[in-house]
Order: sequence, then C-alpha cells, then structure tokens
Amino acid sequence: MADFSRPGSLYGAVDLGARKQALEAQARREAAGPQGAPSASVVGVTEETFTTDVIDRSMTMPVVLDLWSPRAPGSAQLSPVLEKVIGDMGGRAVLAKVNVDTSPQIAQALRVQAVPTVLAIFQGQAVTGFQQVLPEQEVRRWLDELMGAVEQPYQANPDARPAAAEEGEEAPAGPPADPDLVAAEQAIDAGDLDAAEAAYQRLLARIPGDEDAKMGLAGVGLIKRTSEVDPADVQRRAQDPSDVDAQLLAADLEMLSGAVDEAFERVVAVVKRTSGDDRDKARKHLLGLFDALPSDDPSLAKARRALASALF
Repeated sequence: MADFSRPGSLYGAVDLGARKQALEAQARREAAGPQGAPSASVVGVTEETFTTDVIDRSMTMPVVLDLWSPRAPGSAQLSPVLEKVIGDMGGRAVLAKVNVDTSPQIAQALRVQAVPTVLAIFQGQAVTGFQQVLPEQEVRRWLDELMGAVEQPYQANPDARPAAAEEGEEAPAGPPADPDLVAAEQAIDAGDLDAAEAAYQRLLARIPGDEDAKMGLAGVGLIKRTSEVDPADVQRRAQDPSDVDAQLLAADLEMLSGAVDEAFERVVAVVKRTSGDDRDKARKHLLGLFDALPSDDPSLAKARRALASALF
C-alpha cells in the first residue's frame, strides 16, 4: 500500500531566514497575483509568513496554495479562476498565493517543477494538487472532492494547533489520501490492475512528478508483465544472452523478488551487447524499472552511471 504521508510535514521545510521589512511588504504585494485584488479568502504569502499563513492556518481550515510566476502565462489564466472559486466558498477555505520568483525557497522546499502548481494543505501537510491550467468546472470539482475529504476531520478536531506535536500531545488525525491514490490501492486490493494503472495515470496527469504514483505505476507494470509467465521457463530462456525478451522478463522477476541490483546489472548488460531496436528496448525497460524505486534509492545512482557508461 502506498503511504501518502510521503510528502511529510511542511514544518521546517522552508528556511525562514530574516529579511528586511521592506522586502517582505513588496513580496506581499506581488503575491497578490495578476489580479491584484486580495480578499478575506486570498492572502499573499512570503517565506517569512509561510508558517503563519499556510501551516498554522491549515490546522483549522484547508489552505489552497497557488504557486505562480508573473513570467508564466498559465498563472495569469489560473489565478483568477482560483480566486473566484475559493471566494464563492464563503470562507470555508483560504487561497494562499506564492510568487515563486520572489519566494524561491518555498518552491524548492515543495519540489515545485513548474508553475502554475496548486497544492492543498491540510493540517500541515500537502495532500493533493495539480500542475496545469484547469477550467473553472474542473477546479470546482477538485475543490469539492477536497472539502468532502477534509471537513469531517476538521470538525472532529476543531482546536488542532501545530504546537500539539511539539509539546508531545496527540497529533492531529492523518491527512486524507489523494482520491486517485486511494482508487489505485483499492483496485490493486481487488486484483484490477487495469483500473489501478488508470488511477495512477490520472494522478500523474495532475501531478507529473508525484513519486508515489510513478512507483505505483511501475509496480503495476511489473506485475502485469510477469503475472502469466513461468519463472522456470524464463530462467531457462535467459541462459541465451541473445534472447532479449527473456532477459527483460528475468530482470522483472528479480525486481519483484527484491534483487534490484541484479536486475539492473542484467539489463545494463543487455544494453552493452546489443544495438539498434534491441538496445533501445532494453534502455527504455531499464528506465521503467528505475521508476519502481524512490528517487533517493542508492541502487539508482549506481545503475544510472552504469547505463551511461554502456551507452556512451
């Protein structure tokens, strides 16, 4: 089962180093966005105010984080839609706007790869979001799903404060998982790999860099490719180094058994001794296997170096 707590608490993610008051005031004005018309439900956020305006506020109501840039045409399209939709919610949520050009540390801490990026913050954690310009109807649907997931936990714990965890008190209830992540996990439990694959793909369409979805999709691919193979037959066929398909299947089985380094070494060896379409097929297969591991897995760095050496 994927663990949606992966994004982790946002506490301490942003270096709140001191800055001059003049710079803070200027950043607040710029954070108001293309429309420049802040309201009670819209707040401009800087690195200095991130903890107060995003983390602390998310303890009592959902905060929608709009990471934007005046250089990005998509921001000019999406920001007014977000302001309108959240403004229509009657104070049930807050839109926090971050100009990534003037507050780059926030973008770096949240691993924002492109703007506009929208994240929902629930009790100090990023729980869902998207990374593209959506029409108003889709934004409203996304927000409806978010509110349906978080309003009950807020009502059950109305006095939650960030100090609770620091003082050793009982932590707030865990954040809700992304709906597509939940759908993927349920589909896997039900043995419906096609549905799981579709759910992971929907999540990646909204958040291209989501590591849980990438790992999940790669894992589903491994299971689908090996579900009907005979391991003994694959082992027999893999004795022939020229049988590329057998080598790739053997690598899949090694991945599933936990022999990650052996799987990577097998496919790199195929890349070394082949050319043309076979080499490209092996290279792409190996990149797919990479997606099955967390980006900080030590085996990845070693295998990437080996692949680069084999190719060049």
